[in-house]
This record gives sequence, C-alpha cells and structure tokens, in this order.
Amino acid sequence: MDSTLGLEIIEVVEKAAIASSKWMGKGDKNTADHVAVEAMRERMNKIYMRGRIVIGEGERDDAPMLYIGEEVGICTQDNAKQYCNPDELVEIDIAVDPCEGTNLVAYGQNGSMAVLAISEKGGLFAAPDFYMKKLAAPPAAKGHVDINKSATENLQILSDCLERTIEELVVVVMDRPRHKELIKEIREAGARVRLISDGDVSAAISCAFAGTNIHALMGIGAAPEGVISAAAMRCLGGHFQGQLIYDPAVVKTGLIGESKESNIERLHSMGIDNPDKVYNAEELASGETVLFAACGITPGTLMEGVRFFHGGARTQSLVISSQSMTARFVDTIHMFEKPKHIQLR
Repeated sequence: MDSTLGLEIIEVVEKAAIASSKWMGKGDKNTADHVAVEAMRERMNKIYMRGRIVIGEGERDDAPMLYIGEEVGICTQDNAKQYCNPDELVEIDIAVDPCEGTNLVAYGQNGSMAVLAISEKGGLFAAPDFYMKKLAAPPAAKGHVDINKSATENLQILSDCLERTIEELVVVVMDRPRHKELIKEIREAGARVRLISDGDVSAAISCAFAGTNIHALMGIGAAPEGVISAAAMRCLGGHFQGQLIYDPAVVKTGLIGESKESNIERLHSMGIDNPDKVYNAEELASGETVLFAACGITPGTLMEGVRFFHGGARTQSLVISSQSMTARFVDTIHMFEKPKHIQLR
C-alpha cells in the first residue's frame, strides 16, 4: 500500500467526522451515524483501490450502510477496466466505524470519532458482531499483563512495568452492569476507574500514549471495535488482547444470537474452531502492512472534535502506519466557501 493511500484515508475519516458533527447534540444518533456512513462511502469510492469491507454495519440489507462484504474504491466500479490496471492493485480489507460513539454525538458528549483500519486482503480478523473481552495496556507492559490474569494481578504488573504505584494507575471501563465486579476489584486493588458510556476504541489507543493518564482498558465491549483497536495498538507497539464472548448470560444485553449454543455454531461456520481463543494484536491485525486512521467528532483524549467557523471547519486526525512506523496528528482546515476568517487557535 503506497503512501498516497495513507493520505487519502485521512480525508475519508475527516469527511465522516464533519458530516456526523453537524448532528452533535441534536439527540438523533441514527442520523449522526447514517450521514457519517454516507460520507465515508462517497470518499472511499473516489480512491484508486479495490477495497472490501470486512468489519462494517452488518450483512447486506436494504439499509444504506457500509455492509460486510461491500466493495469500495474506484476499481470496484462497473467501468473500472477503463482506468484500473489489476496488476498494479493490492486488494485491501477495510474495517470501519464511521461514528464510533453515536450516543456521544447525539448528546454532545466527549470521545466520539470516525475511525477505520486497512490492511492487505486477509490482514484483518473478520470478527463476528459479538462481544469481546479486552485488555489494552502501554508498550512497557506488552507481554507482561495477561487477559487470563485477574485485574488485581494485572494492576500489580502494570505498576511494576510503569514504575508507578497502583494508586497512580487509571483504568478505563465501560459503564455496564456486567462490569460491576470488575470495577469493584479495580477499586479495591487501589487503582482509579474512569467510566465511559461508549467509545472504547479511543480508550484502548490512549493506553499507548504517555500523558493521556489512561494506563489500561479492561472489560467487555464490541468485537469489531476490538479489531480496529488492535490494528492501532499493533502499529504503536502497545499491548492488546481480545477474547470473543458468545454467551448472552455474560454480557447481559444486546448479544446477537438467541443462545450460547447457536452462537458457537455460528463461530464454527465462520471457521473459528476455538471460540475461547485469546487473540493478540498481531493476530487480529496480521497483515504485512496495517494503517489506522481516526478523526475526532467530539473532543476526546487524543483529538479535538470538529470545530466549525463561518465558511469552513477544522478537524484533528490521527493516522498510524506499521509501514512507516509513524503516528501522525493531522490538523486540517476545510474551506467550504471563501471564509471571512480562518481561526489559527
């Protein structure tokens, strides 16, 4: 994947973020998500590539979403033979979440972003729309903390690896009933808990950056977002592990599938023979080259949200590449018309 593609995916997440941010605070999460999807699709279809959505909005149906299996890019269109040389193209797998944290946008809360990850064909784990137990930690703790250990054990390991007391550690956990005992254990061990209502991709990635005051992500969240988080953490050298959760009794709400047994059958049909396997970042994002891009919709730990001014908008994005070994924060001014002024700060 050449550097031009890396530049163009910045615009993909920027367009989605700008579209969604126009619905910030209006209480309509579905529209905030819908416009982000449409903006993301439109921009991807202008890129010289042959892409396939492996993590998106579900199987193809009548809804205008970026569905699993959808092909995107100039070279997937009917008249592609006119201007696409198949010998020059690398087939690309794409994982998207056009509006990560739809409720956050709808209610004007911090932490929402437009996000995607790409790799060559077969380079991203095609996670089912299940839940995933996750553990994210800084690079210094990679390979030392373990999702099979208790929260108490992992906090002591983190304390040793980061040369901090447990009382100085901050753990992000989704505010869900299923995490009641986990939250209790973390607090009893002496660490501090930051509860979030939505958007654990940002929380996972924040673990890789010193200065965010986030030292771990623990708990159960959506599996597709776990793969996207793993792509970024692989590039950053951070620790990430994920284990699929297929038992509705564990998550208590929202799991696709009527029963544990039917979910196991579905996993087997997808070629996942060991449903209890613990995956690391290199397995969830195994491609030779992995790119991650995100753009803040509302303000967050890593990025500012979209800021509008008369005649334009300003965005902040994060692009991470395993190929160039870079993490770029991109500050962009978008001029919709001839602006009367451009705000520098």
